[in-house]
Amino acid sequence: MKRDYQLRVNGKEVTVNVSATTTLIEILRDHLQLTGTKEGCGKGECGACTVLLNGEPVNSCLVLAAQADGQDVITIEGLESDRKANKLQQAFVDVGAVQCGYCTPGMIISSKALLDKNPQPSREIIREALSGNICRCTGYTKIIDAVEKASVKALKEE
Repeated sequence: MKRDYQLRVNGKEVTVNVSATTTLIEILRDHLQLTGTKEGCGKGECGACTVLLNGEPVNSCLVLAAQADGQDVITIEGLESDRKANKLQQAFVDVGAVQCGYCTPGMIISSKALLDKNPQPSREIIREALSGNICRCTGYTKIIDAVEKASVKALKEE
């Protein structure tokens, strides 16, 4: 049985008519056409589908429509401003941390959650914050470099 669920996605109020068991990633990708969020494992193990739910990183494949009702959701698309990458997204590009790009949206969202709470994290803290995001292409050195670069760049601009 379907019903209306209201969410605030990337600053916009939206209503979707779905069943209570529809996942947040299905709402984002299939109903709102926000395809930047990727579905990897579908079990909450890889972090590719990470979005911010009320400012906290969550695996959107594990959040049901009923749980997302009335909540604030930020996706990778929500970080752009005037269709331009934000500092964190640009740092990933600048250091070559995008690799195949499949895990990148989840990595960036998890990194944003970290930098929002801790603007000057150590490499160890960055590594810990990204531990729920899996990259199958290569190591994590460039990804950690990108988060560190975004952190330093933000500090220089203050």
